[in-house]
Amino acid sequence: MTTETKIYITAPEMAEMLGISIGHAYKIIRGLNEELKSKGYIVIAGKVSKGYFEKRWFGYEVQGG
Repeated sequence: MTTETKIYITAPEMAEMLGISIGHAYKIIRGLNEELKSKGYIVIAGKVSKGYFEKRWFGYEVQGG
């Protein structure tokens, strides 16, 4: 699966993209997953929805991603 077709982002991918440690990326993912869980969504530990991450990080829906 290419990066464009993946629906989840992992901690190593997030760490590389943002230039942060993998541990910090896991912390961000845990926070985002807690937000999603509180809204009733099913989450996967260590991964977060790519669309939700982009919406929360950039503040808007990223087109084509």
